[in-house]
Amino acid sequence: MRLLFLGDVVGRAGRNAVVDRLPGLRDRWNLDCVVINGENAAGGFGITEAICDDLLNAGADAVTLGNHSWDQREVLVFIERQTRLLRPANFPPGTPGRGGTLIDTRSGHRVLVVNVMGRVYMDALDDPFTAADRELDACPLAQVADAVIVDMHAEASSEKEAMGYHLDGRASLVVGTHTHVPTADHRILPGGTAYLSDAGMCGDYDSILGMQKEESIRRFLQKTPGPRMEPALGEGTLSGIAVETDDRTGLALRVAALRLGPHLEETWPRFWDLA
Repeated sequence: MRLLFLGDVVGRAGRNAVVDRLPGLRDRWNLDCVVINGENAAGGFGITEAICDDLLNAGADAVTLGNHSWDQREVLVFIERQTRLLRPANFPPGTPGRGGTLIDTRSGHRVLVVNVMGRVYMDALDDPFTAADRELDACPLAQVADAVIVDMHAEASSEKEAMGYHLDGRASLVVGTHTHVPTADHRILPGGTAYLSDAGMCGDYDSILGMQKEESIRRFLQKTPGPRMEPALGEGTLSGIAVETDDRTGLALRVAALRLGPHLEETWPRFWDLA
């Protein structure tokens, strides 16, 4: 199977990059499943139903969230009916929505998508490792699911790496989100799980983490209240990770970083272009 994960979509620049480029990439690479983190898609803070629909219509099979899950209050309602929108599975019991879902892909495969959130320098939620175990135990790789994708939305690289090794051999991909800066450590772990500490963001990289530079810098210099942070409005870059899995085991065979757009050096899964 061919899997693509795209990092945090930040504002209009990120949304436009996804809507403009993802449909062509699905066709060009014959992708089986695409997952996008959309927690910053609505002006940098949360997601709306209309934006979620736009990402799904552009070719996403599922959209994950994180610490900004509830910034747009309407999500508390529509997340219950939109089964392809996930919030972290380690939110307390009774929280609206779900942390994992089994996707029936266009190619006829079944992909388990799980969203968990770290606790180091983040909100004090339930244990993400136990939550991930619960979701994967209910839908094991190569038994129920043809592939398993886990979005570990976390601040600390150590916590993300711990999750990667904890799930090694049980997931096709464990990918970190949240920091908006793509890391260069994509690899296949000893048990066959593809791993990346942070997918980066889909947004304007002529910015500070996707937001306009001036107010971000002013806050560091003055440490006083100011206007609301606004997303940068330049051309967006797609950032993420591409994984090819073994159809028999669901484990990773090949992995590559994806960065398409200005400001960063472009890279993509060239092995698919050669196929």
